[in-house]
Amino acid sequence: MEFIEIIIAALAGTSAMTLFSYLISETFRKLYKEPLLLEFLMSSLDFQLSGRQKTIVSWSLHYFIGLLFVFLFYLPIWLESDWYEVTIESGLIFGCIAGGVGIAGWNIMFRLSPMDPPVDTGGYYLQLFFAHIIFALTVVAVHWVVAVS
Repeated sequence: MEFIEIIIAALAGTSAMTLFSYLISETFRKLYKEPLLLEFLMSSLDFQLSGRQKTIVSWSLHYFIGLLFVFLFYLPIWLESDWYEVTIESGLIFGCIAGGVGIAGWNIMFRLSPMDPPVDTGGYYLQLFFAHIIFALTVVAVHWVVAVS
């Protein structure tokens, strides 16, 4: 059951985060869409893929990273840690940590790119931080729904 829960939580959390990023992008007319930024990075690093292949790889990578984050969130549960409970507070803490890790990851990727990113990085990192909090709280909500049923 935990594996199915992790898959559902990863899909829901990553989708909620992505929806938030797309809404902020549209609201402020900025490019804050993670899959499109991954496509930019692949192009700037001269990945030999067609446009469609870059789209598929970028979306797959985006959801795979979400799955990795959910595995990390569930790790203390698997280790049966007495100090860890799935609560709003643990979700907020995890969201803040994931946001920091996400910002660091994007910062590294943008620095590796030979081209300047097509994004206001300060604004992007701010929305990315909050997007990870939404991701984490969605993961908590999925856990609660599955735990109750």
